[in-house]
Amino acid sequence: MARPAKLSPPPIDHAVVPWLLATALATAAPHASHLPVWLTLFGACVLSWRIWLWHVRGPLPSRWILGLLIVAGSAGIGWEYRTLFGRDSGVALLFFFMALKPMEMRSRRDALVIVMLGYFLLLTHYFFSQDIATGVWLLCAATLLTATLIRLHGSPKPPIALFRHAATLLLQALPFMLITFLLFPRIQGPLWGLPRDAYSGMTGLSDQMSPGSLNNLIQSGAIAFRVQFAHTVPRRSALYWRGPVLVDYDGQVWRSRPFLPRTGGNATAPAIEAPGEPIRYTMTIEPHNQRWLLALDIPTSLPAGTGISPWLEARLPTPLTLRTRFAFTSITDFAINREESPALLQQALRLPPDINPQARALAATWRGQSGSPAQISDAALQLFRQEAFYYTLQPPLLGPNAIDDFLFGTRRGFCEHFAAAYVFLMRAAGIPARVVTGYQGGEINPIDGYFTVRQSDAHAWAEIWIAGRGWLRVDPTAAIAPSRIERGISAALPAGDPLPALVRLETDWLRQLHFRWEALNNAWNQWILGYNPQRQREVLSRLGFGEPDWRDMTAAMAVLCGLALFIVTFWTLYQRRRETPAQRLWHRYCRRLERLGFERAPWEGPLALAERLAQQQPELGALTYEAAGHYAGMHYGSDGTSRLIALRNCVHCLEKWPAP
Repeated sequence: MARPAKLSPPPIDHAVVPWLLATALATAAPHASHLPVWLTLFGACVLSWRIWLWHVRGPLPSRWILGLLIVAGSAGIGWEYRTLFGRDSGVALLFFFMALKPMEMRSRRDALVIVMLGYFLLLTHYFFSQDIATGVWLLCAATLLTATLIRLHGSPKPPIALFRHAATLLLQALPFMLITFLLFPRIQGPLWGLPRDAYSGMTGLSDQMSPGSLNNLIQSGAIAFRVQFAHTVPRRSALYWRGPVLVDYDGQVWRSRPFLPRTGGNATAPAIEAPGEPIRYTMTIEPHNQRWLLALDIPTSLPAGTGISPWLEARLPTPLTLRTRFAFTSITDFAINREESPALLQQALRLPPDINPQARALAATWRGQSGSPAQISDAALQLFRQEAFYYTLQPPLLGPNAIDDFLFGTRRGFCEHFAAAYVFLMRAAGIPARVVTGYQGGEINPIDGYFTVRQSDAHAWAEIWIAGRGWLRVDPTAAIAPSRIERGISAALPAGDPLPALVRLETDWLRQLHFRWEALNNAWNQWILGYNPQRQREVLSRLGFGEPDWRDMTAAMAVLCGLALFIVTFWTLYQRRRETPAQRLWHRYCRRLERLGFERAPWEGPLALAERLAQQQPELGALTYEAAGHYAGMHYGSDGTSRLIALRNCVHCLEKWPAP
């Protein structure tokens, strides 16, 4: 018995190829911003080559050529990333395969692979960006992919009809998306979880500070955190957002000391005297991959699961890798640790030997003249006020004796220079002191009422300890540039110093537009990206679920998805049964024929019915021929209004037809 011939897969319609190339471009192009330049150029050249081959109807390259390109490209990606596994190299491989796949696209199966690869490649965009613009782009690209899938398996239709059909399918999926978004058990963790690259690209304050380290932050307009105050926003000069406290100094770099808080206990709780009113607020902090938190100086109530270090830092047990909301209570008028541990005071006095001799001599002079810590501190601040010091983001470079170079040479710098010099002088004079880094100031968004603090608000100040008074905040920057504290960094800098464009926005309508966009982004972050397990419990509790576990949520999700499926199915069947105006008139015509004794058979089309009536009753057949012609023109063609009127006239004529 002869073997049956193997059937070749159906070829691709020539008119479908542009749709497939458009989907490849739409799903792959946004990745160009983070891919190597050579790989982006390769993808652009290959897709351009494929477009040209489609235009001239040229043959596709041989498989051995594609094989060589695959080997070379894979080797190049492996060399670029030093691995073929992980987020970045994996996405690069997907981009590479999407660029090459159209070059072997001969059958419908190959085209289907491109569409499916496009759906998967869309998901990878969220590995790098999860903002509103990315969401809108992905929605448009998903519509294009669905329209391409419809065109691949359907007949030629106008593009607007294909997009309308695709949009209808996506809208039918919307209820299921909302149900699963609300009820699917949330897990804590990044979208991409390999330790090597899960948290790359995070910026913010560091746990160390050297001359110029805050410069890049201050020139960034990125948001560090948002705050929602329960009541009135404190005055700007009181808005010191406490972050890492830097205790150790090696002559060039200030560093914090490692500390892992003991959650649930409060053995390291500071002794805080708070005569003022407590300030309650909720912070949404951007991820920075560090253990410290930011809090209004000084926090008196911390979120659950956090602790406080001996240096009064709010700390997490694990690094902050996701945008997270925290509830705090703070006070801005306080006295703290009037009695301090001798070990901590000793740490706050340490200086490396044999550096900055001029600064040491000046501190020794102050100590010999007054002896009072408060007077020595005032002397240092008077030095900054009275001498020719300048606040700038473009200071000269400093040498090995950085403090001496700054105090007696350049005299140009910004907050970190002044804070570091002040703390060195205090320690050299025998006064315990430390550097505190964080943020100062911020601005209220009048659209949503959130208080926004940016990286450009990064700041460094000092704390000194005086017996009987405890730790006192001293901001040397306020002595040289008080406008920095009262009005923000843009008011303190000389003209020409670099600043983020957002900080220098002066046009009212641009600022209002910027506020509205940030309010929209904040809502997206709070309710979409920030829909974590805690927020899910809050929402479900408001909906009457109490304290749901994963079993309750899974059961509710199954029931609601079943109900949504029933509704969508019913609506789809109703849409199929719904008659057009032409169908209603034709069925009305046929019902009148039945009353006249001429019943239409189920299999009988309009023209077949007219032909039969013409044989039985010529005059009625002529009218039915006319009505059937108008109905066929509307139902199967594009002619509409005039034929609809003519068909209605035929129905009226038949209704006046005398009964036999």
